[in-house]
Amino acid sequence: MRRRTVFSLFIPILLILVSVAGAQPKKRVAVFTFEDKSQQGYHWWSGGSPGDGMSDMLITELVKSGKYTVVERGEIDQIMQEQNLGMSGRVTPESAAQVGKLLGVQLAIMGAVTEFGVSKGGTGGRIQGIGLGVQKQEASVGIDVRFVNTTTGEILLAESVHKKESKSGLSVSTAEFDFHNQNDFDNSLAGKATRAAIEEIMQLIDKQMDSAVWEGMVLLIRDGVIYMKPGEDAGVKIGDVFTVYTQGEELIDPETGISLGSEESKVGTIKVTGMVSGGKAAKASPVTGSGFAKGDIIRLK
Repeated sequence: MRRRTVFSLFIPILLILVSVAGAQPKKRVAVFTFEDKSQQGYHWWSGGSPGDGMSDMLITELVKSGKYTVVERGEIDQIMQEQNLGMSGRVTPESAAQVGKLLGVQLAIMGAVTEFGVSKGGTGGRIQGIGLGVQKQEASVGIDVRFVNTTTGEILLAESVHKKESKSGLSVSTAEFDFHNQNDFDNSLAGKATRAAIEEIMQLIDKQMDSAVWEGMVLLIRDGVIYMKPGEDAGVKIGDVFTVYTQGEELIDPETGISLGSEESKVGTIKVTGMVSGGKAAKASPVTGSGFAKGDIIRLK
């Protein structure tokens, strides 16, 4: 009986250890602030536009999923300012790719809110200014979303997501877009339609990222130590072994200006030996090869 008890306790522990050992680093994504093209003049309870609110909602869901490392908005804004990108107020696939490449992300996500409104209909009268009768309200949310390959600037996916939520019955008139806090929003038709749209975008991201290749980058080499990104915040662990590649001259399409990639050659392999304070970078040492340089690409071995 004792042997069975010990054995039954050992199995879950072994499964946990195997799971941890086999865990791979998280892929990195960057979500740019969505444009607001709805032209309705609605504002989030925080004072921002629907574009601000929906991109924030998507970031929250990505973080909650635990599948990805999501670049902080402040890092995106900093790179945009340093590179003088987005001065017109609009993010383009080219600028998103450039920022994403500098941040070391596998996928840049852009979006625009095209619809964010409510319609009412029904029959009934009014008693002392209060509308009564059989009424129907419908909230509509539309988002155009684009996924950009940060290496080539190519648009991998362009999708229009539309969601509607409605209710009808004998009720007083309500302002379904007059929310003052998150609870009001979550319980509104607008909130439910927005949530459904964000969930569909999450499914599109999961599908796209399944085929994306995890990549890191050599930041610098000092005293024989190779500093790389990402680090612990993306699931990189001490003992991980990666393959390093160097890129040749980038091939640019003269007609579109879009990168067509570049020739790569293997430099060698490296092993993670420590972490840099803050968790966003790691330290590694060469295992095989030589000639490692800043900007080299790091991939799973």
